[in-house]
Amino acid sequence: MAELGIPYGQDADKIAQELQDAILEGYSENFKKEFLRPSNIGPLERADSYVRITGPCGDTVEMWLAVERGKISDIGFMTDGCGATITCASYVTRTAKGKPLEAAYGITAEDVIAYFEGLPEEHKHCAKLAAMTLAAAIDKYRSETGK
Repeated sequence: MAELGIPYGQDADKIAQELQDAILEGYSENFKKEFLRPSNIGPLERADSYVRITGPCGDTVEMWLAVERGKISDIGFMTDGCGATITCASYVTRTAKGKPLEAAYGITAEDVIAYFEGLPEEHKHCAKLAAMTLAAAIDKYRSETGK
């Protein structure tokens, strides 16, 4: 590969780290940690609620909830969105997991933005889409179960 001008080994690792640093420049440590190790990606095999919402930006977030004794026992999400959408949905699902439905329903875009110590204006809608999808999944669960 080196003869083609494509670095490998430590050179490639260094280039990858420099790209990652450039992408995440200006974001908080909380955002960087969530971005690098997102949680709850993927559908649930057994879900009590599922929703799919497309935001005005065109990003779509799907969310699955499993509920036991009034608490979110498991949660998963998928998105075709950007890194900020993935990061926001990861935080929302991680925060909601294990919480009573009412507490999870109270997670707002403002909570997400505050945890990340702000987001660039062009990514604030990602926090709104993640929180809105969670609320819609809870609403659907409640309407279908009467709980």
